Amino acid sequence: MSEKLQKVLARAGHGSRREMEAWIAAGRVSIDGEIATIGDRVEADAKVRIDGRVVSIKSSEEVICRVLAYHKPEGEICSRKDPEGRTTVFERLPRVRDGRWVAVGRLDINTSGLLLFTSDGELANRLMHPSHEIEREYAVRTFGEVTDANVQRLRMGVTLEDGPAHFDRVKAAGGEGINQWWHVTLKEGRNREVRRLWESQEVQVSRLIRVRYGMIELPKSLPRGGWVELPLEQVNYLRQMAGLEPENRTFLGTDKHSTDRAKKVKSAKIRRAVRKHSTVSNARKKPSRQRS
Repeated sequence: MSEKLQKVLARAGHGSRREMEAWIAAGRVSIDGEIATIGDRVEADAKVRIDGRVVSIKSSEEVICRVLAYHKPEGEICSRKDPEGRTTVFERLPRVRDGRWVAVGRLDINTSGLLLFTSDGELANRLMHPSHEIEREYAVRTFGEVTDANVQRLRMGVTLEDGPAHFDRVKAAGGEGINQWWHVTLKEGRNREVRRLWESQEVQVSRLIRVRYGMIELPKSLPRGGWVELPLEQVNYLRQMAGLEPENRTFLGTDKHSTDRAKKVKSAKIRRAVRKHSTVSNARKKPSRQRS
């Protein structure tokens, strides 16, 4: 049975469905030698190329949905490439065969914490759709006096430049003086929304960490710059939230021996990635020597 081209490419991990539609509209995709158009459908034996390079297309039965939880450090951007040479969130991720990781949403350069990646672009596309209203929780350190009236307004709602917004919950989490920690939750993912909400009360955000996405929490043992593959139970929780059929396969071992071994291998990969990335980042920060 034929399927829409953008859906097949997204499911295979070449990008989100929205990205694939943009690529098709730009003439970057061909089917059996002919430039593709939006709405084209493909059969399983079709030869599909992106920018002239043959790419893998698979049926839903052939694709294993994988999800990574990544501990994004501050200073990384959520783009695949950056013309300014800044570090991207994709640089430390493991390779995925016949596809690529797709980020589920974004965190701005000065925000750290939980960022999810999946090999299934259709899953990413659905999770990012505003209609699903998946709750996000952030730990926020504020600088400035926060009154009860400020907190009440943040709960009830304020008007930002792109419309009304509010936190579903605002909970004090300690601190000293005018440096206070809060835990806030909201179900939207608008650009810099958490910071802008606090700034509407003339309160500065000095630290922002995403600690939860839906029921997926940032693992306490996961170092900044580290990643961990989610087990099948959590993968299917996300698929259920997105209205997709459950996955019944996983790259993770199910018996204790293979699970323990996978944890050791994964920990070693994380340590290597963090060390390698720290070395590269430090090298980028060093000023180049000028010849006299």
